[in-house]
Amino acid sequence: MSTPGSMVRTAQRSTPIAVLGRAGMVCYGVVHLIVAYLGVQIAVAGNGQSADKSGAVEEIASTSFGGMLLWVLAIGLFAFALWQVLLAIVGYGWRHKKRTRVFKRIGAAVRAVIAVSIGVTAVRVASGAGSAGDGDQQQQNFTAKVLELPAGRILVGLAALIVLCYGIAAVSSGVRRSFMKDLNTSELPAGSQQWVRRLGMIGYIGKGVAIGIVAILLGLAAFRSNPNEAGGLDAALRTLADQPFGTFLLIAVALGFAGYGVYCFAAARSHRTA
Repeated sequence: MSTPGSMVRTAQRSTPIAVLGRAGMVCYGVVHLIVAYLGVQIAVAGNGQSADKSGAVEEIASTSFGGMLLWVLAIGLFAFALWQVLLAIVGYGWRHKKRTRVFKRIGAAVRAVIAVSIGVTAVRVASGAGSAGDGDQQQQNFTAKVLELPAGRILVGLAALIVLCYGIAAVSSGVRRSFMKDLNTSELPAGSQQWVRRLGMIGYIGKGVAIGIVAILLGLAAFRSNPNEAGGLDAALRTLADQPFGTFLLIAVALGFAGYGVYCFAAARSHRTA
């Protein structure tokens, strides 16, 4: 008799789920490429749309076929989220160290949440139910509500620590290039492995740095009990731009997001499923 675990594992390894999930990973990569483009705009012009999921959705919506593209993006991201949920439950069996396998599953769960969040935003804009909104303002509002709770500062501080750990893990994965263990490199086109390795390294490090800055902003909000200190990806990139040599640093991080976006295309083709 099939157990729930075996049923989930069978679903995770099924061809339809894999195909939908891989197609969704392409959409996930496209979002990162758009964020990279918006980040460069901030570095060069100092303004522009928010360089986060909200800005990415608004950028797509502004194109000639924006509505249709947003529906495609949303469907793809929901499929990607489902694939990541299944990976979070039973995936990464090829990772033999239990601790590593647990961390990879947590990462898959985080990606699922992010994908659903972007997908919901895309549906809202495509259906005319609302705008993409301001991602930083939404995070500040949520942080304010948490700070009002008993031990709210501790909760926000713990959230900052978790986000920081996630950012450090991304940087570590990029430096050690351990992300390559999740790919069937034999499925990559001949001669492309080295480029995938380089792009993934740049992508993971750049994205990890941005996530680390988000964690610092959350930590400041907790320490000062001021939700206005908190901010998402857009605030992190703008904070980076305000630093000495900020333009160059921001362009470097934006290139990291672009590298991760292209890496997603390679991973969509060759990511392990069993």
